[in-house]
Amino acid sequence: MQLPIDAIAIQRMLPHRYPFLLVDRVVEFEPGGKIVGIKNVTVNEPFFQGHFPGRPVMPGVLVIEALAQAGGLLTQLSNEADASGKVFYLVKIDNAKFSRMVVPGDRLELCVALKRTIRNMALYEGVARVDGEQVACAEILCAEVQE
Repeated sequence: MQLPIDAIAIQRMLPHRYPFLLVDRVVEFEPGGKIVGIKNVTVNEPFFQGHFPGRPVMPGVLVIEALAQAGGLLTQLSNEADASGKVFYLVKIDNAKFSRMVVPGDRLELCVALKRTIRNMALYEGVARVDGEQVACAEILCAEVQE
């Protein structure tokens, strides 16, 4: 697939939809290796209404979810498959760290590398950055389930 990969193509590979699709674009991809996705964080995101009024901050769990979705895209693109009949479930998160808040106007860069696969599961190492500065990182284990 030719880069960049846009939101329409991403929706063919992931079952997530607004407001829970958290990857807007893929800008780098190495089959079976790594992926770099982008999430443009805008002030009209629904979670900012309550997190927090007057001081909007993207919830850390959604930053981790965005990394997990980028990992799902890495697997889908590496397998040259679509999402029909497949769902990737988050199984485990290890070593999650949050270094800085993500706020409206940030361009969240989602860098995910495949560490290993175990049967129907994939272990990813993810780092989220804004303006080159790390804002979060985690090891993420996801399982593929045929529906």
